[in-house]
Amino acid sequence: MIARVIVDVKTLSTDKLYDYLVSKVHEEICQPGMRVTVPFGNRAVQGFVVEVLEKTEVPVEKLKPIQSFMDLAPVLSEELLQCAQWLSEETVSFLMDAHQVMLPAALKADYEKLLVRKSPLKELPLALQPLFEEREEIPYKELEQKGFGKGALAEIRKGHLSVRSVVKDRKTVKQERWVALTTEGRSFEKLLNPQATKQREVCAFLLSKGSVAVKDVYVATNTTSVVVRTLEKNGLVEFEMRSVARDPYKDREFARTTALSLTPPQQVAMDTIVESCQHGKPDTFLLHGVTGSGKTEVYLQTIDFCLQNGKEAIVLVPEISLTPQMVHRFKGRFGDRVAVLHSGLSKGEKYDEWRKIAEGEVDVVVGARSAIFAPFGKLGVIIIDEEHEATYKQEDSPRYHAREVAKWRAKYHGCPVVLGSATPSLESYARAVKGVYTLLEMPGRMNEREMPAVAVVDMRSELREGNRSMFSRQLLEAMEDRLDKKEQIVLFLNKRGYSSFLMCRDCGFVLQCDECDVSMTYHRASNEMKCHYCTRTAPVPAVCPECLSESIRYFGTGTQRVEEELTKLLPHARVIRMDVDTTSRKGSHEKLLDAFGAKKADILLGTQMIAKGLDFPDITLVGVLTADTMLHIPDFRASERTFQLLTQVSGRAGRHEKTGEVIVQTYTPDHYSIQLSKTQHYPTFFQTEMQYRRENSYSPYQNLVLIGVTSDTPDAGFDVMHKFASYLRKSLSEEAVVLGPTVPPIARLKNRYRYQCLIKYKREKGLHAVLKKGLLHFASKSKQISITIDVHPQMFM
Repeated sequence: MIARVIVDVKTLSTDKLYDYLVSKVHEEICQPGMRVTVPFGNRAVQGFVVEVLEKTEVPVEKLKPIQSFMDLAPVLSEELLQCAQWLSEETVSFLMDAHQVMLPAALKADYEKLLVRKSPLKELPLALQPLFEEREEIPYKELEQKGFGKGALAEIRKGHLSVRSVVKDRKTVKQERWVALTTEGRSFEKLLNPQATKQREVCAFLLSKGSVAVKDVYVATNTTSVVVRTLEKNGLVEFEMRSVARDPYKDREFARTTALSLTPPQQVAMDTIVESCQHGKPDTFLLHGVTGSGKTEVYLQTIDFCLQNGKEAIVLVPEISLTPQMVHRFKGRFGDRVAVLHSGLSKGEKYDEWRKIAEGEVDVVVGARSAIFAPFGKLGVIIIDEEHEATYKQEDSPRYHAREVAKWRAKYHGCPVVLGSATPSLESYARAVKGVYTLLEMPGRMNEREMPAVAVVDMRSELREGNRSMFSRQLLEAMEDRLDKKEQIVLFLNKRGYSSFLMCRDCGFVLQCDECDVSMTYHRASNEMKCHYCTRTAPVPAVCPECLSESIRYFGTGTQRVEEELTKLLPHARVIRMDVDTTSRKGSHEKLLDAFGAKKADILLGTQMIAKGLDFPDITLVGVLTADTMLHIPDFRASERTFQLLTQVSGRAGRHEKTGEVIVQTYTPDHYSIQLSKTQHYPTFFQTEMQYRRENSYSPYQNLVLIGVTSDTPDAGFDVMHKFASYLRKSLSEEAVVLGPTVPPIARLKNRYRYQCLIKYKREKGLHAVLKKGLLHFASKSKQISITIDVHPQMFM
């Protein structure tokens, strides 16, 4: 038997399948989709079995055998193996990357280097001899930590030591100690001394409960390990190790909910999707409903229909809106049938949630982007909430868009894809208008609640009238009014930190990151400057490093600074700040929202993470402090993202009985994306924005591919980018336009120089083959050059 394996060696020359011999012992277990350890060159690496064959063109005597099987059953199904092949071709990425992205981090191998003694002990340096006296091989990390790293490398060159690579499986199943009475222990009443009250209490508890986790025995009987160990010594109890699932939600109570009665537009949407489920059609629906129109209830009832028919469901939500509220809605409706996957879980928790899916213990997955690869075999529906979000596009290899993967899987399973949004991406809405997708409209809020009134405040007028505060008079009055009424407020600012940058007023010096061409941000809590791209930190200068002036001042506004200003202007207001800095610890996101929901704070101040998913009855005021933050970045989607963000954050107000109000502060009040967010009339915005896209030949009128080159030196990178662009112009049709090479807005990141070129095309046969050929040729020019290809890019910075 021969196994065709993709190996974990990510170079363009090794991005292909290799044939390995399967030993007679392993022939019965070897299946496609299993992880294996194989020899490659002079080391061992992880690989995936992609095919199993009876013969190969390579002479059998030249084949190396598979060293070991890391799994007893395939971790990738036949469907996901096919999907990986498609994904690799579609995104022009390594096949190994396409396989690994489908699995939790715990299933990616760790490689450990062992140093093996090849010569007699006396030939090693005196310092190394004691270490190798009792062992033939030692982990290189251990020698490095003891300061012998360089010495060991010298011995490798002399041939006294050799390196052996070992593949370590990160996969860990959590074990827990359980205790139960022995047969003899069941007669504890006769055997134990009447004075041994604690021992008798533990035995009585075990008699009533059977086998119990040891830690639970300690809690229930208020005892210690000494008592239990004494019982074991006397042969009354015995221990066993059991594997337990790490459930991030095991200590939570989820109140069960039942289906709500649907409004007529909800019912129409639901019936249309369900019909597609019944007939097994891979239709794509765009569910366009205003904020608060009840899209989530349509999702829940559609999933319920699928579950009743023995099918499974995947629900994707953007990472930032995977709030506890969303988890509560799905867990409350479907209980333990739901697995949750997101970045807030530990590697072990993610692995256990994935295992529950793979072993058929759950039939609904709610998660961020990567949950699209959930190993289900009977998919009934795939739902992508807030489908317009850029976070559905992965920015590392393989650069896939979850929406495109969803459509591929839906076609494989014969099930519908539902894309939901109050502000769909222009690409999706254009497809719906053309009839490629089916458009389902829900134009009103549930229970006919009114949309909040939106007021736009011109901050230039405020400045002219002497108001230098970050709050307009209208917003400050509205906040005071809500505080008097004991209602809640959400303040949105799309920046974290204390201020945007630090500048000298005398010479204009701005403190830049040494490794990136961006200014550093001041963080007051830690009193340091931080680069938000490479995470470098620097002390705050007391004087200007250029002219030694003391006129150093902070410019711009961050969430920390807004919080400080609030405590001065509204000292009686209780404020919760939510940004990357305050939610970095596990569970902090949920704790802050729970506190706000319990009315322990009056004002929730935050960045993008508070723009979606929040549904609190007492939020009646939303303030957007600077609507221009995203409007002026060099990206053709800037207007679209501004409109989407303002509409989404406005939707947090007045979702229940009380009416809502939104105040948007801006320095560009006449811009159409800000003006149209007042009425939140998406079709009008769509028509206006599409005109701009048509004039400039941008998506959805043209498809885009962004090619990036990074290098250690500016000349080397520019030279390769220039030659790549010339090659594309010669290889593609006349209809395709190649723009560049050019320098992106951030010219240097992590001390590497960056260049880009952009391809615009409508239809280009053989494009992926041209890109792959160019990548193979130009990436091999120099080791210091790195080339990335991003098909349908979302980010241009």
